[in-house]
Amino acid sequence: MRVGHITIDDDELVERFVRSAGPGGQNVNKVATAVELRFDVAGSPSLTEPVRARLLARRDRRMTNEGVLVLSAQRFRTQERNREDARERLAAFIESGLHAPKKRIATRPTRASKERRLDAKRRSSTIKQGRGRRDWD
Repeated sequence: MRVGHITIDDDELVERFVRSAGPGGQNVNKVATAVELRFDVAGSPSLTEPVRARLLARRDRRMTNEGVLVLSAQRFRTQERNREDARERLAAFIESGLHAPKKRIATRPTRASKERRLDAKRRSSTIKQGRGRRDWD
C-alpha cells in the first residue's frame, strides 16, 4: 500500500473479518463481510518519526492507548469492497499526518479594527443602559 512517499507493507496490516450489521439479507447471518483493520502507528517501521508523532498526537477515538489504529468497515455487502474501503480510509488517515501544519504568524490588530471594536462595545452598552431605567413619573 502506498501513501504519498510512504510505502506500507501488507504484513503491517492486521485484518479480521466479522459479521456485518448492515444490509445483506440472509447473507448477513452467514458470511463475515465486515472488516476490522488494525495498523500499529506507534510501532510501524514504514512511518517517519514526524509523521508518527503527528498521527499519535491526534485525538482520534479509533486510536487505542497503545497507538494502534482500528478501522471498522461494513458499508458494503461484499468482503472485498469493505476491505478496499478500510484501506482507503487508512490511506486518508496517514495522508492527514504527512503535511505539517503551517506555523501561525502572530499579527497585531490595526488601529481601525480596535476603534471599530470599541465603537461596537459603546453602542451595545448604550442600548443596554436604555433598557433598565424607566422614569414612570
